Amino acid sequence: MLGSTHGTLTTDSRRARVIACGEQPAPAVHGRPAATDDLDVSGRPLYAGVPDLDRFFRPESVAVVGASDAEGRPNTGITRQLLAWAERVGARLHPVHPTRETVFGLPCVPSVAELPEQVDLAVLLVSDPLPVIEQLAETKVRFAVAFASGFAETGTVGAAAQDRLADAVRRSGIRSGLRLLGPNTNLNAFEKFRDDLDGPAIALITQSGHQGRPVFTLQELGIRVSHWAPTGNEADLESADFISYFSEQPEVGAIACYVEGLKDGRSFLLAADRAARRGVPVVAVKVGRTETGARTAASHTGKLTGADAVVDAAMRQYGVVRVDGLDELQDTAALLARARPPSADGVAVYSISGGTGAHFSDLATEAGLRLPPLSPAKQAELHQWIPEYLDVTNPIDNGGHPVGDWRGRRIIDAILADPAVGVLICPITGPFPPMSDKLARDLVDAAEQTDKLVCVVWGSPVGTESAYRETLLGSSRVATFRTFANCITAVRAHLEHARFTASYRSPFDEAPRTPSPSCRKAQALMRPGSRLSEHAAKQLLRAYGIRVPREQLVTSAAASVRAAGLVGYPVVMKASGARLAHKTELGLVKIGLTSASQVRDAYRELTDIARYEDVSLDGVLVCQMVEQGVEMVVGVTHDDLFGPTVTVGLGGVLVEVLQDTAVRVPPFGEGQARSMLDELRGRALLDGVRGRPPADLDALVEVILRVQRMALELDTDLSELDINPLMVLPRGQGAVALDALAICR
Repeated sequence: MLGSTHGTLTTDSRRARVIACGEQPAPAVHGRPAATDDLDVSGRPLYAGVPDLDRFFRPESVAVVGASDAEGRPNTGITRQLLAWAERVGARLHPVHPTRETVFGLPCVPSVAELPEQVDLAVLLVSDPLPVIEQLAETKVRFAVAFASGFAETGTVGAAAQDRLADAVRRSGIRSGLRLLGPNTNLNAFEKFRDDLDGPAIALITQSGHQGRPVFTLQELGIRVSHWAPTGNEADLESADFISYFSEQPEVGAIACYVEGLKDGRSFLLAADRAARRGVPVVAVKVGRTETGARTAASHTGKLTGADAVVDAAMRQYGVVRVDGLDELQDTAALLARARPPSADGVAVYSISGGTGAHFSDLATEAGLRLPPLSPAKQAELHQWIPEYLDVTNPIDNGGHPVGDWRGRRIIDAILADPAVGVLICPITGPFPPMSDKLARDLVDAAEQTDKLVCVVWGSPVGTESAYRETLLGSSRVATFRTFANCITAVRAHLEHARFTASYRSPFDEAPRTPSPSCRKAQALMRPGSRLSEHAAKQLLRAYGIRVPREQLVTSAAASVRAAGLVGYPVVMKASGARLAHKTELGLVKIGLTSASQVRDAYRELTDIARYEDVSLDGVLVCQMVEQGVEMVVGVTHDDLFGPTVTVGLGGVLVEVLQDTAVRVPPFGEGQARSMLDELRGRALLDGVRGRPPADLDALVEVILRVQRMALELDTDLSELDINPLMVLPRGQGAVALDALAICR
């Protein structure tokens, strides 16, 4: 059910909907229906299509539309580079220009229609690619690249022009399978890649071409780079397409991305899921963490950057390693591409200086790396070669002298032989030949004899030393860094990705394909374009099996007294109305009522306040009072990129004060629901503090899963849901939604 048999799913098809919880015809996938089994309950795709990009990267024939050999013309330099690239990949190149007979000695045809053969790739060196798209479709061209700018990155007018271009490509794709890279892209896909390097490669995806240069130049350090996809404005082909494709290439060990905006959140997650299934790491710089960064990114590529907290959570959910800087991108991608799976998650820090080891260990431990103390037997073994007064617990300090003779290699081998150690890190803060030369050689030789990861931080600012340039960079087994921070970031990503991959189960495999019986009940309660009263919102929760307090909606003081007797004292009384979002601030909540007279007075006071505030009520709720527990919030919001998202956090007033929340994008399973709780700073409250009993975590997780089912099934009906507070009772007693707000689309 995976992959290439499904093609690439279009943005239109992602928003197909199961109307009234019944089946709707499956959306088209490039002109043919998608299989119903490949859609979730909301009609969205469950599996990533993988476009066949082989002929894009290694075409047999190429047309250059707008080719030139006139000196001083921008197109001339591009044509020259494309000629060199076509020769390297073994492709036949055909210049296209309406007024030239030859270009660089090659016969030139006046239009695409007159090409001598069907071509795989057309490079469009024209200011307006739209008129050429129809011609390309007629001649069955498979891929096109548009360099032209002036589209969505320029504002509203440019965005409209890009929409017309995308629509033309979509129509042409249905007829002939045409796919477009760009517009506003560049020549990065046609760079000269080194073919003398071995080992797993990095595949590179960038929306801003210059931002990929640090990764591309890793080749000068001996690290292989196999592909570069400069996606530009992504009118058609997008980053997700290339992630899916690269994850299928056997030579690709990691995918490095520079992302300014995601074209479609769902397609990105499907692509990340495909990479996770295959164990291919994806490392990404995603700009837009700040308001300024988001605004700049939008002006550059015309994309939605999305709420960054949701982007961050979605990436983490699917194993995408998010880093901040280009230096982190290159170092982390290089390590993940080449490192073997760790045999243990323990990190040993080995240095010739106690200060260096202590400094690095502090930073590593703070970052979450585990530095296990070496066993007494292992410490005794190391003290055969290291003076007794030096600490070899971990970090291991050798004092310097042992690295200059035969003892140096034995120390390294002994550390690597410890079964608790999966990674050995040796920070060398500066060169001190000849000892540093021998230390580097011993580390390289030891790395060749072990499956464990050996990392070196070469701290010299010079970087011309032979120990660094020749010994360390000449090794395919040692991961070499220039800073402590980048080493720690990369090693942490390596260990976390290994744990993620080992336990990964695609949520799309378990996503609901048919609506639950709760869906029809819930839809009958929805009121399009309006906010539900608390009473109606709780009925919505009941439809999905989420527990609410015993309560009755009443419209008279006498009825409130009868309801209190049925519910059981003490009771809570609350005004209920569709326009009431914050009742407490208006004094429309009364708690701890223990007698009929209090209930009768409370009813009159609540209705008087409502009249004074000109608030329309559908009645007053008389509710069971639930006191003992941990107040949480569980909610649903709609993200422009990813659709429905589920949030959990500390509830009550703490949700606004602390903003301690975790987010996930449905579908997800129990493991992700529990990991949401582990991300909360206030997680300890659920375990019981200051004598309070532990909360019922199983019940809380069950509520989260029911809410995410609701979010999936009511995607086009439910704009927002807020259960606050959700009172999580002591273990074994469940969880109760004390209040709820729901807004319909």
